[in-house]
Amino acid sequence: MKKYEYSGKTYEEAIQNAKIGLQELEENLIIHKKEEKSGLFSKKVTIEVIRKDEIAEFIKEYILELTKNIGFHVKLEVRKREDSVQFQIYADNNALLIGKNGRNMEALNNIVRQAVQTEIGQPYKMTIDVNDYKEKKQEQLVRLAKKIAKEVGKTKIEAKLDPMNSYERRLIHNELSSHKYVTTESRGEEPNRYIVIKPRED
Repeated sequence: MKKYEYSGKTYEEAIQNAKIGLQELEENLIIHKKEEKSGLFSKKVTIEVIRKDEIAEFIKEYILELTKNIGFHVKLEVRKREDSVQFQIYADNNALLIGKNGRNMEALNNIVRQAVQTEIGQPYKMTIDVNDYKEKKQEQLVRLAKKIAKEVGKTKIEAKLDPMNSYERRLIHNELSSHKYVTTESRGEEPNRYIVIKPRED
């Protein structure tokens, strides 16, 4: 991933020079002010610029190198969503790369996110999935939550779900937020925080 430098008399002029030089809209660039020098009669602002479309390629190469170094042969598919990028891995040993309850996969997500943030100087919305594990698990969680919500609605007895990470809890909260007969509540402390599905009060 290449980092470009542009300068101008003002920050705005430096950005304009970057847009012209790279033939890109500002929304497609990540910009950081690098240096500002003020002389007696002049001022110079230098910025560092990264093309957003080069970040995904950087991540792809990083994942391929990282997985190769730990002994996996993988194929990678890049899926661009509206507000994030998903990297779908297909490995010669998916189960080992996923780990128990997806822990190895989450560790891989954290390592890559940190590397990208260090490189570009800000968080980047991305997820890594292995053999559609995350998507399949989401579907299972939603089905389970709907089934338990139906039971709670009938019996009026609250139900406690197994501990989940924040993403999975949010998924269930969102899924049941408009349910007619139940509400959801997170309880406990990380990493054992869990959801309770409760009957709505009339």
